[in-house]
Amino acid sequence: MASFTLTDETWKKVKIKFLRKYRDLAQLNLSFTPGQEDQLVEQLMDLVKRDREYIEFTIKKALADPDGNRL
Repeated sequence: MASFTLTDETWKKVKIKFLRKYRDLAQLNLSFTPGQEDQLVEQLMDLVKRDREYIEFTIKKALADPDGNRL
């Protein structure tokens, strides 16, 4: 189970940060439905070839400062 919760609004901000960090990702690759954080983590794990801990850490870091530019 994911250790964070996203809304549509926070996902948009996190998605922008992921697209900046991983420029080879397309916006179409990053789909999210509220309440399905686990599926999002699995999708990102496959796309960026990183483990669950890294993906969750990165998302939580983005959520800590949603309006900042850093990820």
